[in-house]
Order: sequence, then structure tokens, then C-alpha cells
Amino acid sequence: MSAARKRLAELGLTLPAVTPPLAAYVPAVRSGSHVYVSGQLPMADGRLVAVGKVGAEVTPEQAKELAARCALGGLAAIDHLVGIDAVTRVVKVTGFVAVAPGFTAVPAVINGASELLGEVFGDAGRHARSAVGVAELPLGAPVEVELIVEVG
Repeated sequence: MSAARKRLAELGLTLPAVTPPLAAYVPAVRSGSHVYVSGQLPMADGRLVAVGKVGAEVTPEQAKELAARCALGGLAAIDHLVGIDAVTRVVKVTGFVAVAPGFTAVPAVINGASELLGEVFGDAGRHARSAVGVAELPLGAPVEVELIVEVG
């Protein structure tokens, strides 16, 4: 068992099934030594776990957990394409948060994804990041996360 898989097991996590694309794209693409993961919504069994704006219908704490779920979905897309064992470094995380007026704690929400990746990959999980508050996300999702990883 690879270090990443072992760490997921220690955390009590399993990779979910890859969510089928909702439009004209693929879940992940490899280009050279990088894998680019399409935006991941907080899905379970093909359905959104929550809808609404963070700071209104969704609490910041719930949104942080949803961001971690998005990152886990991204890892599933990577695993399906090249195998999670191939990941040598998490390069970049981009997180989008559907925010209620006045909600500005967007970075704290996306910490859910960043912290999960750090727990799974250790120092190789430390990454560059953008965290952006937006008016709307697909299907009314509160959070969306994209990943770029380096693979060996």
C-alpha cells in the first residue's frame, strides 16, 4: 500500500467514485508531468451534498468540510487517470466559494481542501493556492475545488 493510500486509510477516508462530467469536459487530464483536475463539487453518490451560499444557508464550518470533500473527489479523479501513487507533489489548489453578501472568510473555507491534501501527502501536499468568493457555482454548490498535481 502506498503512503498516500495508507494515510487515507489512517484518516478513515476512502476515495469516492469519480463523478461523471456535468458538461463537455473530462474529470482530469495529464499533460507531461502534471495532472489537471476539473473543478470538483461536493458530491456523494452522484448528488450534491449541500446547496446554498456560505454565510447564509451553509455555515463556514460546513463549507470547510465540503471543500475537503471536493479535494477527495479530485484525488479520486487523479487515481482513476494515473493512480494516486503517481503523485509526487500537489502544485496548486484553486477554490471557489459561493458567498452570501459580506462573507469574506473564503480562505478559511478552502483550508478544508488544503489541510486534507497536507494530511494525505505531508510536505508534498503543500501547494500554491487561490481562494475566490463568487456569486454562484454550478448547480447551486457552495464550494468548488480544482487541483494541479505533479506525477512521476
